[in-house]
Amino acid sequence: MKKLVILGSLVFLSAASGPVIAPQVMVTASASAETVKLTLDGQQLQFAVLPRMQNGTLFVPLRDLGSALGADITWEEGAGSATISKGDANLSFTLGSAAAVRNGKQLEMASAPVMEQGQMLVPLRLISETFDFNVYWDGANKAVEIMNGADSLPTVGTFDKLQALLKESAPDGGIYVNGGIAVLDQAGAKLKVNAKSEAAPQSGSSSIAQVAPMAKDSASAAPTAPPAGASAAANSAKTAAPGDYSKTNVQVEGVDEADVIKTDGNYIYQVNRNRILVVEANPPGNMKVVSTLQFDNREMIPSELYVDGSHLIVIGSAVTSPPIAAVPAASDAPQSDSKVKTSETMIKIVPPRFARKTMTKAVVYDLSDKTQLTKVREIELEGNYVTSRKVGSSFYLVANKYMNRYQILNAKPAADGSTASITDTPTYRDSLAGDSYISVGLEDVRYFPKSAESNYLIVAGVNLDQPDQKLSVQTYLGAGDNVYASTSNLYVTMQKYERVPAVTNSSDASGLTTDSVTLTTNTASAIYKFALDQGSIRYTAQGTVPGRVLNQYSMDETNGYFRIATTSGEEWRRDEFTSQNNMYVLNDKLETAGKIENIAPGERIYSVRFMGSRAYMVTFRTVDPLFVIDLKDAAAPKILGQLKIPGYSDYLHPYDENHIIGFGKDTVEIKNDFNGSGGAPATMAYYQGMKLAMFDVTDVTQPTELFKETIGDRGTDSPLLHNPKALLFSKEKGLLAFPVSVSEIPDKSANPDPKEMLKYGQFAFQGAYVYHIDLTGGFQLRGKITHLTSDELAKAGSWYNGDHSIERLLYIGDNLYTASKGMLKASDLNTLQQLGELELK
Repeated sequence: MKKLVILGSLVFLSAASGPVIAPQVMVTASASAETVKLTLDGQQLQFAVLPRMQNGTLFVPLRDLGSALGADITWEEGAGSATISKGDANLSFTLGSAAAVRNGKQLEMASAPVMEQGQMLVPLRLISETFDFNVYWDGANKAVEIMNGADSLPTVGTFDKLQALLKESAPDGGIYVNGGIAVLDQAGAKLKVNAKSEAAPQSGSSSIAQVAPMAKDSASAAPTAPPAGASAAANSAKTAAPGDYSKTNVQVEGVDEADVIKTDGNYIYQVNRNRILVVEANPPGNMKVVSTLQFDNREMIPSELYVDGSHLIVIGSAVTSPPIAAVPAASDAPQSDSKVKTSETMIKIVPPRFARKTMTKAVVYDLSDKTQLTKVREIELEGNYVTSRKVGSSFYLVANKYMNRYQILNAKPAADGSTASITDTPTYRDSLAGDSYISVGLEDVRYFPKSAESNYLIVAGVNLDQPDQKLSVQTYLGAGDNVYASTSNLYVTMQKYERVPAVTNSSDASGLTTDSVTLTTNTASAIYKFALDQGSIRYTAQGTVPGRVLNQYSMDETNGYFRIATTSGEEWRRDEFTSQNNMYVLNDKLETAGKIENIAPGERIYSVRFMGSRAYMVTFRTVDPLFVIDLKDAAAPKILGQLKIPGYSDYLHPYDENHIIGFGKDTVEIKNDFNGSGGAPATMAYYQGMKLAMFDVTDVTQPTELFKETIGDRGTDSPLLHNPKALLFSKEKGLLAFPVSVSEIPDKSANPDPKEMLKYGQFAFQGAYVYHIDLTGGFQLRGKITHLTSDELAKAGSWYNGDHSIERLLYIGDNLYTASKGMLKASDLNTLQQLGELELK
């Protein structure tokens, strides 16, 4: 069970028989005066006598704790002993004796119980072990959480336990995750894992080399003159009505997602070449940069941001070398005079070890004065950035930290029992709790029984409207590939692998049949559920479904049920391991309530969208089936109808309850010159230009393609197809816009032959396509906006990806803004006439 270490303030020592393992830090007597908050299953405990520290162990009043746990306590006054019992378990203590008796067996404790104000004080951890409770320590907030073992996760606790869990979870020849790559232990083969975050083009998940801790930011006003020729009409353009501005295109209403650009209706905030620019957007003919937060590669590489009425949150990556407290030698050995301050506690340590660590970093700024942004907080989690969410004022951050599984399984503790340098558990820092990095001990790393992974998953949360609330951090043996969040829960999925034998047979000309056995890999998705509450995080359930998850849009929560779409098997196979697609409905405990399996065999999922009691699923191999799935009855989901058309949709966006917009690629199906598996003629689908489609699902049994629009030829692409945040849509304004790079084939035939269909077009345009959209006229192209000069277009060659590539669009009132790294351009939303531009140098 739980062996709790309180780093920086409290330390729990082993109470089991045998040698006592040295804690990671030595705590001075001042720590004993600190107030510790204790909760039991979420309810705060009240004690007649405050818990206290003694020789590094947290002691609590036996009578009060026993009452809270529903245990019986008997007292033998003559012997000075007490026994606490519950069910078949019992534990006896004697005043002044370090020996305890648990279920008839004697244990040696680090310290003996004491009497204070008529109450016997006993070790908390030993009681929790005995009666199947888990104890968790929140170091930043100095809080202890006691959870019923049946409703919570156990912790690793010891190095031996970590080794056992890793051996159990991935035996020789198994597969583990290393930075997004699935690695076969023995064979050394590598398989690509779908581990990208939702904001793939702007992800901060890659390791950054040669980056030091963040230095002091420069927040300076840098006014820029309006471009020559800016008209008076542009300077007097309408400003936005309160709230009349675009928001980031997010999956769930009320759950914000980070992006490279945001607006609050008056200012535009942009991640721009290792800096954050704050631009006064009105009037559009006189836009100007009012603040610049400059980062260099040795500080932090910003990737995404959030903006609300009070705060700017910048998220990025850094590589730093924080000093981590080493395991001290025995108490009688010489100690270093070095000291590190963690919270308010002074900790003696031996000389620190330094290691380069990839950190996910979030920096919070006060927005009271846009011209002088004030940094108010820094948060760091060791590991690669997975994703984040913001629900109201509550901010949540998720990171993955790679674990060297081979090193751990083949290493032994040092002579003094130290394992810190081997396990390399994550560190984190919250500037509100101090400048030091806090190391998470194995005693506070939780694991999922029968599903431990050779990675650390770190989930953190904080409520920014409560400035005194310190960061809540939880660490798990696990990892996150894709994340879905509702306003109440966070779901993290992790792809799991199992190698299974596949038998194939073949016959020669003589009729001799030969069986061959190969290993194939089955995939499943582990799902971890966490409750979100005002910046706090609480694990609530775990489940597993067959198959792999495409992205966050393959998941949804509605009316207490979690719905998830997966693809299992491989498209290229034509045996029992061929691909199939599935829809699962899970209850609040992540147990399967209903399912549909074996949808569109031989194909894989390209996009999914959940809308209330329906789901829309696009699969593809040579044609694009759009499936309409009824989820009204959680126990009996069913397919209502389907539509098969050329092309596929990478992203589906709701228009209204009976219409949905698809964004993807057009395709052509061409017969190959060779035969496919089993001798059947083989065909291959080749993508062409970008495709927009409006689907009408009023009759769910017969969905139709109401409108279609194709942009460019083979080679055309849009950030929207990889990241839905690139879409600007407003049904009320009839507005649909997105950035796109267009390739076109010169002198294209009216009826091209297959050879011509395989040609890639030549680069012709990069910028924004702006449409009017409604149910009468469909997609009506109103105009195109580009930041490229004629000279840049002439030099582009086959592709352009420079500073003038438009990445996002947004609107404020009746003004439309297009943003690239090198320019902000404002246009009239109704006429698309240019109102102003601002060069960003």
